[in-house]
Amino acid sequence: MVCVFARKIDGTLTSLVKQINEEVGKNGDKKLSAFVVFLTDDTDELAPKVEKLAETAKIGNVPLTIGEIEAGPPSYKIDKDAEVTVMLWKKTKVVANHAFKAGELHKKQIEAIIKDIPKILEDE
Repeated sequence: MVCVFARKIDGTLTSLVKQINEEVGKNGDKKLSAFVVFLTDDTDELAPKVEKLAETAKIGNVPLTIGEIEAGPPSYKIDKDAEVTVMLWKKTKVVANHAFKAGELHKKQIEAIIKDIPKILEDE
């Protein structure tokens, strides 16, 4: 399972979500799944942006949701300064956790996240 928590939508996040969407499409037989939660206190403002992201980026394998709690779920302990947090887990074990403050998520970091995905794939 790949879970992305994001506080804003920009080109870099779009790239990350598109690549995760592709990986889920390629690895359905290995039970790869993912979801994205946009953290906000203003759902009305964010909802059209999330819909546009899904449409323009052709996101069909990864649910895009809005969490009406800017801090995220308390049990996930998301860094309040992180603009994007990506957690990868297999069954109940977190295998990788990537957190990025504003401006820190770039192509190199996205590549590292995608390289971690094989660690969580179910055995055939």
